[in-house]
Amino acid sequence: MNRSHPAVGAWAALLQVHAKLVPELDAELRRATGLPLSWYDVLLELDGPQRLRMSDLGERVVLSRTRVSRLVTELEAQGLVRRESNPDDGRSAFVAITEDGRRRFREAAPHYLAGIERRMGGRLDPDELDTVANALRKVLGPADLNSPTTTD
Repeated sequence: MNRSHPAVGAWAALLQVHAKLVPELDAELRRATGLPLSWYDVLLELDGPQRLRMSDLGERVVLSRTRVSRLVTELEAQGLVRRESNPDDGRSAFVAITEDGRRRFREAAPHYLAGIERRMGGRLDPDELDTVANALRKVLGPADLNSPTTTD
């Protein structure tokens, strides 16, 4: 494939940015707070009054059922989340953030936001950031925004 083709060039740039920035943000968050980025992402989705079914959590953090189950087990062992049985469906469970999980999430949030701001906001002006966000949303399309693909 020819990277000079606009769609291929955009795809390559997206993959390169993701491959570079995610590990940087993960390392920074671990150093500052002890939380891996994957844990932070789960706590982010649970930081609210609601609890989520495991399957819904997996969709929101874009992980396979197996991977999200492993993450929840790790977080549960640290006292940051708890599983709750689903009284209406014995095959599924809910996940809820604990008070300790909420505290750790809120302590980590400024580091997470500052890391994103340095890597994105510090390199692109507000109009460029809007353009990137709108372009990526357009690629997803309305149906995809509500039902992300899972990866492991």
